[in-house]
Amino acid sequence: MNARVCTVTGLQVENHAANLIKLHAVSAVVFLLLGALAALGIALTRWEAVHLLSPDWYYRLVSFHGVNMLVFWIVFFESAGIVFASTVILNSRQAFAPLAYLAWFLMLAGALMADWVMLFKPFDQATIMFTAYPPLKSHPAFYLGVILFAVGALVNCILFFLNVFNARREGTHTGPVPLFTYAIGAAATIGVYALLHGALAFIPAFLWSMGWIKDIDPAAYRLTFWGFGHPAQQINLCAMVGVWYALSTFTVGALPVNEKVCRTAFVLYVLFINLGSVHHLLVDPGLGAGFKIFNTSYAMYLAVLASMIHALSIPASVEVAQRKRGYTKGLFEWLKQAPWGNPCFAALALSLVIFGFLGGVSGVIIGTAQVNLQAHNTLRIPGHFHTTVVGGTTLAFMGFTYYVIPLIFRKEWWSPKWAKVQPWLFAAGIVVMALAMSALGMLGYSRRHYDMSLEGAPFQSDQFGGVALLFQALVGLGGTAAVASVVMFALNAVATLLLGKAVETVPSFPPVQLPTPEPEGAPEQPRPKFAAPGVFALAIAFLVFFVVMYAANWLSLAKTWEIK
Repeated sequence: MNARVCTVTGLQVENHAANLIKLHAVSAVVFLLLGALAALGIALTRWEAVHLLSPDWYYRLVSFHGVNMLVFWIVFFESAGIVFASTVILNSRQAFAPLAYLAWFLMLAGALMADWVMLFKPFDQATIMFTAYPPLKSHPAFYLGVILFAVGALVNCILFFLNVFNARREGTHTGPVPLFTYAIGAAATIGVYALLHGALAFIPAFLWSMGWIKDIDPAAYRLTFWGFGHPAQQINLCAMVGVWYALSTFTVGALPVNEKVCRTAFVLYVLFINLGSVHHLLVDPGLGAGFKIFNTSYAMYLAVLASMIHALSIPASVEVAQRKRGYTKGLFEWLKQAPWGNPCFAALALSLVIFGFLGGVSGVIIGTAQVNLQAHNTLRIPGHFHTTVVGGTTLAFMGFTYYVIPLIFRKEWWSPKWAKVQPWLFAAGIVVMALAMSALGMLGYSRRHYDMSLEGAPFQSDQFGGVALLFQALVGLGGTAAVASVVMFALNAVATLLLGKAVETVPSFPPVQLPTPEPEGAPEQPRPKFAAPGVFALAIAFLVFFVVMYAANWLSLAKTWEIK
């Protein structure tokens, strides 16, 4: 096996694995930048005082932004994570390397084809949005591009399991796989399910666009599409949580308080997270109310339980690690003395808070059948998923990149100062923009409409006056700040690859010395009654916040139709 040994972690980095991580990571950053530039145009158009884009380009960029951010950027990055978790972490090699390179090429070719359609083909073919619902019909190259991309991603998922099997067979790794690899395995499992559903949606759509079949039933398409569209975001959830565990270990030396429970939580994701897909179909007439309510309430809560386990486990592991370092005064000295100047830790902490308090709470609330009918197709929906996929997943992936580039590319970051500022600017921009979107959604503003003022419409929304204009401005300003931070991130990454100095021994943001767990059979060390009292207090605060927000939404729903 042609490999080098990482001087920081001691792990073997096989040449093919390193090359594939580089190809996927660079591709991911390029599509992140493209999606972010489109986001800037959208945000400044939703700001009525600026109203930047024409209707043609607004709807083109809404489609372009959604596909590039929700699919291309994230899946390319996750593919890099798939290779990293199944080779480097296991001291193993990349199985069937030529096939892995072909998978990357298919993904790149497919992404470029779809982007070409959305930017340059006629308006009616370029503006069918991420969902591409019939009877909207795009150019055949759009569907073919998505299919090629999905095939490449599916091959990567399959290769993940072959790599893990190969590591076990060749003896490069024995015993249970590390928790990060386990998390990526859960993501890959959901990925196989999601991509097969994508085939059920997009292959008939491609045949329809070619004129080879007469039509597609819109209800059937929506059902199969959301077997792809929503689980595709749950791949992100598993990968993000896996990155959280990795970052907590690399930044402060944290180990899971109870790893068996954490692994069980990932099993709950695999079994139940996809049931939440039904909340995209709550206004579809073909599905019964009982089916909708069961899947968006009782069944979905099993996946919510998994998220609650991780939300308690990861901060608790950080607190325990910090207290072992001597930060034991009061409830929160461990948090005050955390390495906030390390962008990897800052990204971890900010991602956890944004995803948990904003994304998780809003997702459970508006994913409930009754409340969803009030929020459906308003700006509350993008306000929600910008706190999950963006403020949560994208920020976590950025934090992980600050370790990956020095360890895999062996380059020092071109500007460590930019790296320290960037996660904070990104988090601030996303929070401001998402909260403003949610506020506008609660006022009744549409999630996709080009003209926020609805000028010329039979009904007007100008009764909200200055309040709405303020929130529109916050959408524009927050979006601009978030895009600026993405540009900082991308430029810093490119400058690092082209101009960065070679890592001599230890990079600018080195992982702490990796802790070793207690061997099996070792006597259990006595622990205090509450090993993480600070996190316990934060969990209570979170619970109070969740109850208040849930009750407020039901109160708002109760006032929709007043009974006199």
